[in-house]
Amino acid sequence: MKEWLLLDAFDLPATARVDKRVPKTLLLEHGARTPADKRQIHEGIEQLVWVAALKPTTIAVAEYRDELREVLEIAVLRLTLRATAKAGRLIELVHRAVPYPVLLIAEQGSSVGLSAAHKRWSQAEAGKTVLDGDVITVEWDADQDNQRWPGFCEALALGQQPRTNLQELYQGWIDRLLALQAAHVTGVIAVPTNAGQAEQRREALQESARLHKEIARLRATAAKEKQMSRRVDLNLELKRLEAALAAAHANL
Repeated sequence: MKEWLLLDAFDLPATARVDKRVPKTLLLEHGARTPADKRQIHEGIEQLVWVAALKPTTIAVAEYRDELREVLEIAVLRLTLRATAKAGRLIELVHRAVPYPVLLIAEQGSSVGLSAAHKRWSQAEAGKTVLDGDVITVEWDADQDNQRWPGFCEALALGQQPRTNLQELYQGWIDRLLALQAAHVTGVIAVPTNAGQAEQRREALQESARLHKEIARLRATAAKEKQMSRRVDLNLELKRLEAALAAAHANL
């Protein structure tokens, strides 16, 4: 199964393994904001397993603290979703519910995804954590990614991540997720060698996603437009956006 291949790729030590099922009541208490969220948790989640706890005593990597966040542990979780579940929302709810940064492997039928999201202290509630930025998710595409598996597998291994502290370790995994996202465009998995390259790639991926949505919207509008002059204007705008998309891809 692909989720076990991903778990094996992390090459986690036995000292870090937990392998305990997480009851839905914990997600309902800490992750559900609305009745709709509670319903999705009840109806959409088959099971959630706490696979491993990565902390100084289990992987010999130091804690991290600054004014924005405290990283005492990284939780590795495995989420099994039912066929009708809204995967994106439930993945976000799991990341919100856990007070630590999470590496989440989510399985839904034959689809397997891997996600991560930074956490920071809440400005509204003392002692509470919130997401710091978007949840970064990549879905394993069997058709495209099987040939990239050896390189991605090697890049995911715990021993290949920065070990200065848990924050840097977690950022290392986020950089690998972004590398696979970029590889879906470039065809090659390339792990950034410094923070500047990683930030450039993150910004390029965000810009690429924004431009794809705008291009799709304009194409739909142009297909319905009957006035020739307006269609010409829309086509010119499309060419401009496509050029901007190419520039974003060049920064991946």
